[in-house]
Amino acid sequence: MKDKKKATQEFIFVDPKNDVAFRKIFGDENRKDILISFLNNILEFAGTPKEIMDITIKNPYQVPKLKGLKETILDIKAVDKRNIHYIIEMQVFHTTAFEKKVLYYVSKCYYQQLNRSEDYPRLNQVIFLGFLNFNLFHHNPHYATRHLILDAKTNEHYFKDFEFNFVELPKFSKTLEGLKDIKDKWIYFVKNAGDMTMIPRELQEPKELREAFDAANQMSWSKEELDAYDAMGIHIQDERGRIEYALEEGKQIGIDKGKQIGLEEGEKIGILKEKQAIARTMLKEGMSPETISRLTSLPGDEIANLS
Repeated sequence: MKDKKKATQEFIFVDPKNDVAFRKIFGDENRKDILISFLNNILEFAGTPKEIMDITIKNPYQVPKLKGLKETILDIKAVDKRNIHYIIEMQVFHTTAFEKKVLYYVSKCYYQQLNRSEDYPRLNQVIFLGFLNFNLFHHNPHYATRHLILDAKTNEHYFKDFEFNFVELPKFSKTLEGLKDIKDKWIYFVKNAGDMTMIPRELQEPKELREAFDAANQMSWSKEELDAYDAMGIHIQDERGRIEYALEEGKQIGIDKGKQIGLEEGEKIGILKEKQAIARTMLKEGMSPETISRLTSLPGDEIANLS
């Protein structure tokens, strides 16, 4: 008797946190319904007058070339029918002056809308959306935040042309059963798709999410795309390894210093030396003083002296 039980199909999905994968999934001009649903739900535009009905991707995805790989990976830039501009980015590490880079990207996108300075009235809103694989706002428990320019006393929102949205993936701990809406589903996809081998029933809808899984299926990727994806993965691992090595090296130096003195005061000095050694190594790796201060608890002026 023929077995009518349908076998569960398994897949190998790319990790959307990889820059190459992120751009292929969300930056494909032929599948822009994915980006529209993604933005409408992450920015909470769905069902409101702000809902995006159509969008043009200004730098559509192209197969990356391995030579000069880092230069071929760009943020996704798009504009909707109201001429509102969007910058969408996947950021794996908190690099030096990351916050200033975001401000630069948004301001550059803003002023580049004009050919002549007197055309100020033609400037349109720029919305930044950053998916971060690290915590940026350590004292804020929310995984999704929206940042506006507000009056300090009245909270009046007068300067509306700049908007910054961030999703901090480490803070997102919901299970499949705990997903409340489509926004949660998209965040869960970005964070976890690379570890999946099938599409859970909770993520079968909306259809654009199913299409995102199709785009993330390695079986649909060319050899050139997979090579670029692997190369970016190696780059990410190398960066993570450099940071971890810096931390371990600094820790060991501090322990050795403390053992040499061997006194209670020496233990305090050893801990301080450990932190200073870690800070020096982090500075060499290009990490920002603000990040180093947060990780080591050393004051900013002391870190400046170390540099």
